[in-house]
Amino acid sequence: MLQYVFGYASVRKPCIHYGQMYTHFGVHADKTLTFVDQNVFDKSKIAKQGDIVMAVTSENVEDVCSCTAWLGGDDIAVSGHTAIISHNQNAKYLSYYFHSADFFSKKKKLAHGTKVIEITPSALEDVVINLPCINEQERIVSILDRFDALCNDLSSGLPAEIEARQKQYEYYRDMLLSFKEAE
Repeated sequence: MLQYVFGYASVRKPCIHYGQMYTHFGVHADKTLTFVDQNVFDKSKIAKQGDIVMAVTSENVEDVCSCTAWLGGDDIAVSGHTAIISHNQNAKYLSYYFHSADFFSKKKKLAHGTKVIEITPSALEDVVINLPCINEQERIVSILDRFDALCNDLSSGLPAEIEARQKQYEYYRDMLLSFKEAE
């Protein structure tokens, strides 16, 4: 992406800010919301495809360690207050795990602070994760992806079912409450 600033071409590079981890991004992402110029990019932490980007600072325990698996093709700049987890596992499997109740109970023990809750990246190194083989991770991710689509995809799944039931309710309500005039 090229942007012109005061007549000079400036290359814009994708980035994720830690605050976006708990306001916008979910289990995985392949596009960013924001961009930085090359100078900022060169000074930033860089996440590569497949890395987990995790916010290690938040205002509450629920949001600290919010993360996303970066699946985009380009490297991205990552702001401060984040950890980048590079690994050789299924990225979406790890991200789903970091959204689980099991991980929540572990991160509660690591979190410190009162107004600002923090977990130091080095403390995350001691978290034990049970990892099935890659094929099993892929199978689990496939199941979780289908369930996620069922619950969140607006064209199918639960939201579409709710909308259909609402239309059905309105139809029958209108039929029951419409009275033909007596002749």
